[in-house]
Amino acid sequence: MSADDRNMLARARVSTRLPAQDLDRARRFYAEQLGLEPVDERPGGLLYRCAGTEFVLFKSTGASTGTFTQMALEVDDIDTAVSELKQRGVVFEEVDLPGFRTRDGIAEIEGNYPSKGARGERGAWFRDSEGNLLGMGEPVV
Repeated sequence: MSADDRNMLARARVSTRLPAQDLDRARRFYAEQLGLEPVDERPGGLLYRCAGTEFVLFKSTGASTGTFTQMALEVDDIDTAVSELKQRGVVFEEVDLPGFRTRDGIAEIEGNYPSKGARGERGAWFRDSEGNLLGMGEPVV
């Protein structure tokens, strides 16, 4: 029996939770800017699914600092994804730090996890209506 077989958390599915101070505003942002509709809802929460994974927007009186990526989406074509989202009004973060810089909202990132079979990644970041920092990445093979 492997260690993963003995560890029930290694077999667990991961689901992100993002706080929303105004759930109606967040629903509109995710629908109009990202083209995503909830697949289910309950009082104070909206459930979304993307390619077999899920995330929840939940009504919260608190808010994230927005200083780190809270959720990332891996896409096949980041140029097209960024272009389409910009057309919908999404504003991408521009970063200019030593060794890390975005151009037209997209950064070239060296290195990747060996298990992904990529030599790097291209990434972009934006904020939702609630100030949550979301990222998109495309592995570079």
